[in-house]
Amino acid sequence: MSLAVNFCTGTKSIWALIGKVLFIFKIVIPILIIIFGMMDLGKAVVAAKDDEIKKAVKMLAMRAVAGVIIFFIPTLIGFVFKIVDGFSDVQNDYDVCAKCISKGSC
Repeated sequence: MSLAVNFCTGTKSIWALIGKVLFIFKIVIPILIIIFGMMDLGKAVVAAKDDEIKKAVKMLAMRAVAGVIIFFIPTLIGFVFKIVDGFSDVQNDYDVCAKCISKGSC
């Protein structure tokens, strides 16, 4: 039981690294969505075809939805953990992991 309770505390450096990577993704993903969306819409407008424009707008919307989903994954995981029975036994250790991931440092 003590191994499970101290897992996050013992692996702080890994969780901090994951937090830094997630922070970079939160910056890079919207930039990429904007760049690819501008390129696709630009190509479609230059081609002056209604079908191409509709296709480009649909692709931009799908990319935006994917970007939003990526931002909500940590929230969803936290929600699932809180509804799992017996989670209160490891709540303090989970809080260490959550802090390391959300802040990027422990």
